[in-house]
Amino acid sequence: MEWSIQEIARRAGTTSRTLRHYGDLGLLAPSRIGSNGYRYYDQDALVRLQRILLLRELGLSLPAIKDVLEGQRDTAVALRAHLRLLEQEQARIGRQIASVRTTLHKTQEGMELMAAEVFDGFDHTAHEQEVTERWGQDAYEEGDRWWRSLGEGEKKAFQDEHEAIARDWGRAREAGLAADGSEAQDLARRHCAWLSSAKEPSRSYVIGLGEMYVADPRFGKNYDRYGDGTAAFVRDALTVYARHRLSD
Repeated sequence: MEWSIQEIARRAGTTSRTLRHYGDLGLLAPSRIGSNGYRYYDQDALVRLQRILLLRELGLSLPAIKDVLEGQRDTAVALRAHLRLLEQEQARIGRQIASVRTTLHKTQEGMELMAAEVFDGFDHTAHEQEVTERWGQDAYEEGDRWWRSLGEGEKKAFQDEHEAIARDWGRAREAGLAADGSEAQDLARRHCAWLSSAKEPSRSYVIGLGEMYVADPRFGKNYDRYGDGTAAFVRDALTVYARHRLSD
């Protein structure tokens, strides 16, 4: 199958002039030129154009794109690399959306901002700038001091306890338990006790944390990997517990 230069330009959101320019530069040669002088492009040319457009969106110049294409003869390998870059960009935008949603919600509800949860299960120093911008330098330093004060065994125990709680949340959701039922509320009590290892949680802290589990995929995945909807179940149960058991 092949397409005319006008068809390709229209479908790609570009112009025939641009495609001819790519051809003049040796970036995108037509698969054939008809007797009428029109340029036609086959499937291989279509895939090459997709790679060119992707690299353009990454900010590469046309000479740089030519070098990349000449250095990557294996189309499948190149497309996998493009896919990884696009997925990383998708994840970055997803984090930005979740961050704005969380900030908007807490601003509207007058909720307390928090940072301790950022230190759950990964190298928290990699997120110093984000934590500082979002919650302030004091919040980062407080959480950093607490985390560094723990021994390796204590850090592992803290993470293992959270893993056990997360698994139990997944089982509770799968069993169809009510978020305000006794078993789910006992899980909420365990969850809050785990949180108090870093800082005594307040009502607004726990409610806001539950919202973050749903709004921010970086935290929600800790629960939804035990079944879709688990993060929302945790949020609902924590909200009930906080409103009835905690104070600000």
